[in-house]
Amino acid sequence: MQSYLVRSEAPVVICAGLLLAMALACGLVSPPLFGICLVAAVAAGIGFLALRFPSAFCVTWLLTTGMTLEMAFHDLFGPEAYQPVIAAVKGIEIGLALLCMIRFGPKADPLCPAWAFPVILATGLVHGLYPGLSAADSLRSMIGSVVPFAFCLCRVPTRWAEAIIRTTKWCPLVAVLASLPLAAADIRPLFVDSGGARLAGLGHPAFLAGVCLPAIYACLTQLFRRGQRGDLFLLLINFLVLTLTGARAPFAYAVAVTGISLVSIRSDVFPARQRLLLVLSALALLPALLLLAGSLDEIRLFNVFLHETGNLSGRDLLWPSFEDAAARSLWFGWGSGAGNAIVPSDGRVARALHTWAAHNEYLRIEVEGGVFGEALLIALMAGWAIVHTRRLPASDRRIMRLAFVALGFHAITDNVLISTPACVFFAFVTAVFARGDPLTAPE
Repeated sequence: MQSYLVRSEAPVVICAGLLLAMALACGLVSPPLFGICLVAAVAAGIGFLALRFPSAFCVTWLLTTGMTLEMAFHDLFGPEAYQPVIAAVKGIEIGLALLCMIRFGPKADPLCPAWAFPVILATGLVHGLYPGLSAADSLRSMIGSVVPFAFCLCRVPTRWAEAIIRTTKWCPLVAVLASLPLAAADIRPLFVDSGGARLAGLGHPAFLAGVCLPAIYACLTQLFRRGQRGDLFLLLINFLVLTLTGARAPFAYAVAVTGISLVSIRSDVFPARQRLLLVLSALALLPALLLLAGSLDEIRLFNVFLHETGNLSGRDLLWPSFEDAAARSLWFGWGSGAGNAIVPSDGRVARALHTWAAHNEYLRIEVEGGVFGEALLIALMAGWAIVHTRRLPASDRRIMRLAFVALGFHAITDNVLISTPACVFFAFVTAVFARGDPLTAPE
């Protein structure tokens, strides 16, 4: 392994040195080329450091992604900054995944759900793309759909996996703490009003809730493996953050996965009496919350509970257009990216809801891949989860299978495969799968 690493890093070191020397030489001979060579030398240097310390760079990327900065940039610099930030986050993930492949080696994973998206792209090109959707747009959308699974094709070592799992636990708290200076300076509010006060952090409440889910699952896996109080404390903190986001569906799925895990999974380091005490404490807290709900109705989750607020997300305005488009090409859909073309981004619905996404992954995949593409993606996702969890320790296996079931239900009302929180979730999934993978790279 050491000789392999030396061979892989030496060209980068030599290249960085040569580029730096060229930059200095150009500064004397041809000043206009100095900037270009200097940027190339810096990029090569960063590439060398990332190749030498991939875990540290991946952890930094994960924390940054968990902040969902695209929303903060949207608010601070305008709508034109939204997509470039997402592209930068996903582009960095591609680069880091390639570096991990160079450092640790690639891994063939025929069940990886990412393989469904090139098939959907191909069938769309053969069948015909949605009117107004270009082949370039379709290809770009396909790449964006594949990126969250990028690390799944790397033979990551146990050290990398443990670092990613530890970091995932902290992502929501870091996102909230990082937003405090902006809130204190009155640059961007910590809470937004949407059917009640919702904690947004640096992103959107729904995005922050999407990051809370893998953080809670990470805390659970660590609790059942190690039984440390710090993991229990972080679990409670992440639940508090999730509650304050006001996201109803993620909260329900987090409660379900956590509750089922606490009452049904055995652990020598997290004994049953402690878990029972935790469950009973939560149940005892419910009457107090019901009594206080009237004074807490400014918080969105309590407001919804008290006043039975209906569809706050406007899905009743979005879904009919997608259902109609899916029905017009039932079997093979309209190709990758069609989900972004159904509702006009400058139309009345998009302006009213500030979104044109389906908020239903099944509908989006039906539009893009038809019945064939949707069946392929579901089959790959189910097979991927079953096969890769089969080799895990019992507690990890059961928690992750519950998490995938929750993901399947969550996909009915949210975008869970292509957003930046999806990058956090599937990086975490890759890390947990590495615990039981015989192809895990040596340290």
